[in-house]
Amino acid sequence: MPMSLAAALWLALAVDRWLGEPPARWHPVVWMGRWLAACTPHVAPRAGSAAADARARPFIAGMLAWGLGACAATLAAATLQAALGRWLPGWAAALALGLLLKPLLAWRLLREEVQGVEAALAESLEAGRARLARLVSRDVAPLSATEVRESAIESLAENLNDSVVAPLFWFVLAGLPGAALYRFANTADAMWGYRGARGGRVWEWAGKWAAHADDALSWLPARLTALLLAWAAGRWPRGLLPQAARTPSPNSGWPMAAMALLLGVRLAKPGVYALNGQGRPAMAAHTSRAIVLAGRAVAGAGVLAGLALLPPFLPLWGTVA
Repeated sequence: MPMSLAAALWLALAVDRWLGEPPARWHPVVWMGRWLAACTPHVAPRAGSAAADARARPFIAGMLAWGLGACAATLAAATLQAALGRWLPGWAAALALGLLLKPLLAWRLLREEVQGVEAALAESLEAGRARLARLVSRDVAPLSATEVRESAIESLAENLNDSVVAPLFWFVLAGLPGAALYRFANTADAMWGYRGARGGRVWEWAGKWAAHADDALSWLPARLTALLLAWAAGRWPRGLLPQAARTPSPNSGWPMAAMALLLGVRLAKPGVYALNGQGRPAMAAHTSRAIVLAGRAVAGAGVLAGLALLPPFLPLWGTVA
C-alpha cells in the first residue's frame, strides 16, 4: 500500500535520528567502498608509471568497474525489495524496507561530525584540523581556524544533498534500487572523482566516468537542497545563481552558496573559489545556525518525499506491500 512506502521512508529517518549508523560490517555503503578500493589498482595507473598518461584504458576500466558495482548494488536492492513485497505483510515489509533504506541516509553522522569540528576548534586549531580531515579530502594543514569552520559548513551543505536529499529523491523515483544506485555513484565520485593525482595514482581519466555519473544523478537534488535551505530560513538567498556557478562542480555550489548567503558568511576553498566573498568570517554561532537550517531542510525533505509517495503522486515502480 502507498502508506507503507511513506512509512518506510519516515522510519528510516527516525532510525537515523535516534540510532545513527549500523556497524561497518553490516553497512552497504562500506561494502561499496570496499569494492571500489579493491578495483582501484586495476583502474587508476600509478603516478610516474608508463601508463600514467594513458586515457582510453583507465577510462574504460573505470567505467566497467563502476558499471559492475552499480549493477550489483541496484540488483541486490531490487531483489530485497521484491522479496519483502512477496513474503511479508504490509506492515512488516514497510518496517524492513525502512531498515534497509536507513544506511543509505546519514544525517545524524553528518551533524555529529560538523559539531565535532566546532568542538575540536574550541580546544585548539590542530584539533580542529584533525577532526575536519575526517570530513573533507582537501589538505587541512594550512587552514586557519576560520577556514576550518568554513570547510565544515561547506561540507554540511554539500553532504546534506549527498547523504539525505538525493537518496530520498531517488527512493521516491525508483525505490530502494534508486537510493542504492545513487549512494554507489556518490561513493565512487568521492573515492575516484579527482583531477590529476591522488594517493599515488592518476585519476584524471580513471575517475571521469564516476565523476560525471554523480554529476548527472545529483543535478536536480542539489538544486532541491538549495530550495529546502531557503524554505528552512524563510527567505530566498539573493544572488544564488551566480554564486552557485563559482564552484568547479555543477552541483555542489548550489547548497553551499545557499548556505553562505543565508548565513551571511564567506565560504571558500583556498585557491579554487569563494562563495559570498563579501560575507563575514564564519564564527561558531554560524556553525550552529547552519546545523539548524540543515536539520529543518532534512525535515522538509522527509515530509515532501513522504507526500510524493502517496496518491496521486505514487511513482510507477510499484509498492512493497
